[in-house]
Amino acid sequence: MEILSLPPNAPILMEATRAIGYSLETALADIIDNSITADATKIDILFFPMGSPYVAITDNGHGMDQEELINAMRYGSKNPLDTRTTNDLGRFGLGMKTASMSQCRKLSVVSLKDEIVTGAQWDLDFIATTNDWSLKLLDNDELQALPHFSELLNGGNGTMVIWQELDRLKVGELNFNENMGKYMDRVRDHLSLVFHRYLSGEVGVKKIQISINKVYLESIDPFLSGKSTQVMDEENVVINGQKIVVRPYTLPHISMLSQAEIKMLGGDEGLRKLQGFYIYRNKRLLVWGTWFRLMRQGELSKLARVRVDIPNSLDYLWTLDIKKSVAIPPEIVRKNLAPIVEKLAGSSKRTWTYRGKKETEDSKIHIWDRFRTREGGIVYEINRGYPLIEAMNKSEKDVVEQLLIQIELGLPLNQLYVDLTSDERVLNEKVLTKTDLLPMLNQMFSGCSSDQERREMAERLSITEPFDQNPEWLYEFL
Repeated sequence: MEILSLPPNAPILMEATRAIGYSLETALADIIDNSITADATKIDILFFPMGSPYVAITDNGHGMDQEELINAMRYGSKNPLDTRTTNDLGRFGLGMKTASMSQCRKLSVVSLKDEIVTGAQWDLDFIATTNDWSLKLLDNDELQALPHFSELLNGGNGTMVIWQELDRLKVGELNFNENMGKYMDRVRDHLSLVFHRYLSGEVGVKKIQISINKVYLESIDPFLSGKSTQVMDEENVVINGQKIVVRPYTLPHISMLSQAEIKMLGGDEGLRKLQGFYIYRNKRLLVWGTWFRLMRQGELSKLARVRVDIPNSLDYLWTLDIKKSVAIPPEIVRKNLAPIVEKLAGSSKRTWTYRGKKETEDSKIHIWDRFRTREGGIVYEINRGYPLIEAMNKSEKDVVEQLLIQIELGLPLNQLYVDLTSDERVLNEKVLTKTDLLPMLNQMFSGCSSDQERREMAERLSITEPFDQNPEWLYEFL
């Protein structure tokens, strides 16, 4: 048997891996993973869109010597099956290279460790001329020419990743300078969510600071943990001696949220799209806004979210991809998640429909009645037995009946549905005071000819909206 060694063609493979599917925000998140693994507590992203645009990511991690840097620049520098430390956010040993080269043609990495600085560079155009895995080791003059190099030297240990020749970001852009700012706004939202547990300094996590052009990111908590969310019991799933922690949440009803909170929780996609599982690996968010086909995304479950923490030792079971943006739970996990999903969906539905039940429950007299037709549809009608309507004399009722019919026919149900499903707060700003209600109460009690009738009227009004909110006002008429 003859054995041939077939190393991949460097220019072809490096160009091919650029199409793995990174976006700018997922690529930057991959670089930040390396900084966190290097115990960095401060990470700065600097971008300059003018002239010769670049993106630079610097950290204050432990840095690398030349041997460590060369290995870090190697494609496939780590075996994904190797056991990793608990804070290691990498897996394949490809992330920094594939993420960076997906955005640029020239990747430079400079590191300072123990007062010794070293730098290396992948240049796709240079590699095309050598037709080999030609890694440049940068001399002092080349290092000095890199943007922000002096800033790296001013600190202690640390590493700087620089992207130059940003060809992928320029594709199809008429005004790259203006659009680069829009790109970074998207990056800011993405990183604030993906690393929110590190940004907030959650217990058990070393707090980090991330800035973009010197503006620090704020944590985006997708569970709004500090505002009366309903937290179900935490559950543990043990696989091969490793623990997966599942913590379900139900967000507050939308009427309890400010516009800023609705925007934070729903982003551009809205609450409905972002319901479901939030999968964390070593407390770094990987995947969110999916039920993994255990349940459909519905309007009544839009407040349900489940935090799932997995250790990096179970990567192989979750079929984690290179970009760390796809994770599929194994069968044993799906079986344990199914009953949790069922309970949580019920909790979310109760929170979302609570106001609807309160408005239609039989123990109260409401201005609106809700009926289900034989065809399975829902009809809303004004309650003709509402005390104010009953108090009218015959001549008034004939006119008012026609008015009520027109109000019922003109109810904007389609627009109401759009408003209720678009994460808008539908509010009734009018709050009736005692001064508002007294004329109505005087009119209704004036028709009572005896104390018995007045007591019966007060008893009925005590369960009638809006008088049931302040039943003590009724006693003044007895």
